[in-house]
Amino acid sequence: MRVSAAIGLLILTLSTSAYAQAPAPAAGTAKPPAPQAAPAAPVARAFPDGAKVAFVVLQRIANESADGKVATARIQALQQKRATELNEKNKQLQTLQQRLEKEASILSATAAGELQRQAQGLQRDIERATQDAQQEVQELQQQLQQEFQVRLEPVLQELGREKNLHFIFNGPDAGLVWADIALDISDDVIKRLDTKAGAKPPVK
Repeated sequence: MRVSAAIGLLILTLSTSAYAQAPAPAAGTAKPPAPQAAPAAPVARAFPDGAKVAFVVLQRIANESADGKVATARIQALQQKRATELNEKNKQLQTLQQRLEKEASILSATAAGELQRQAQGLQRDIERATQDAQQEVQELQQQLQQEFQVRLEPVLQELGREKNLHFIFNGPDAGLVWADIALDISDDVIKRLDTKAGAKPPVK
């Protein structure tokens, strides 16, 4: 059974979903985004014998799997790098603006005009850098989502065949108002993904 359509619903921003765009120019030091709490793991129960339907929580799989954590770290590192670069440019702009304000009365028209042109040019650089950073982050997110999908789809197919399932739903996006928690195979998916990635199981 094809499951790529369901996987496509996953937005692999993980703990950075509130920071999907690169930061807008700011005068001060950019603050990293506040991490979003991952959905609580359900209490483990045996999968019901003879069940033909199961569900997963794709966002939880992305948050808790080794692959997902690596992707989160890569996105956050890129965001922080670009934020630092933008902050440096904003500091340069502030310095120029402050000089213009403090020395307006003593600067010649030529000198003041040159500082104004420098400030305007730097402002344009900041705007372009912000747009480039947004585009770069989005492209990385899309790349990582595609890579994650390639690894996740065969795992879902394997578990579907092993459990003789007819359907595997993405619970939060399937319109479920109630389901037996034992039908949630997210833990199985995370463990299978981590095994294929060579990740060490968590110590309990």
